[in-house]
Amino acid sequence: MNKKMTITSIQKTKGVRPLVMITAYDALFAKLFEPSSDMILVGDSLNMSFAGKNDTLSATMEQMLYHTNAVCNGAKNSFVVCDMPFGTYTNKEDALRNAIRVFQKTSADCVKIEGGADKAYIVEHLTSNGIAVCGHIGLLPQSVRSEGGYKVKGKSEKEKLKLIEDAKAIEKAGAFCMVIEGVKTDVATAIAKCVEVPVIGIGAGADVDGQVLVFSDMLGLFEEFTPKFVKKYMDGATLVKEAIKNYADEVSKREFPKEEHTY
Repeated sequence: MNKKMTITSIQKTKGVRPLVMITAYDALFAKLFEPSSDMILVGDSLNMSFAGKNDTLSATMEQMLYHTNAVCNGAKNSFVVCDMPFGTYTNKEDALRNAIRVFQKTSADCVKIEGGADKAYIVEHLTSNGIAVCGHIGLLPQSVRSEGGYKVKGKSEKEKLKLIEDAKAIEKAGAFCMVIEGVKTDVATAIAKCVEVPVIGIGAGADVDGQVLVFSDMLGLFEEFTPKFVKKYMDGATLVKEAIKNYADEVSKREFPKEEHTY
């Protein structure tokens, strides 16, 4: 996947092959992820994975700009998605002003907005002003406090119909794709079939149009907890701890540096 994806090529994957999206927050990891991913998400999840916060709500516009720039520098041929942090799109004027900052100060290809039909007017305002938007429906991490926790969606017929309404509203407003998080598999599958844009799942089963994971979860670096939907592709925390211990042991025994490591 060396050729950079575009909005058009992303949309053309619908019904052809699943999209691969992964989070990244710096140049180093972005460069490592670039060869195997279609899209890199600079998620406000960085505030939990790397800032030690309990949720994503305290992420700022300045943080997102800084980390998005870092990712763009590391993965110049990647399609980069910048999360709009909590409180930066409460109305269409603020949303446009902050999204313009993302486009002017970084090389991000689009912004991501959480919300369904209630945020469609904001998505429409952004897209009509030249801002590409990835939607985000289902479980909304930025609403965790108002909802009293992280709750799986689509458990009732009413929730299913609401999610379908959300997806169609976001699509109609101009979003070129959307993330669907924490939704019952059958409902997520139905939603992916009822819209023409790609639906990228996280905790939403395999029958959507792509998958996204937080890289520190999938690499086993984040030890506090592992969501049910995460598969650990390596035990990163153990590997890092072992490497650091080996380094510390060699330093304490004066086994490092050896002659080949000195000038």
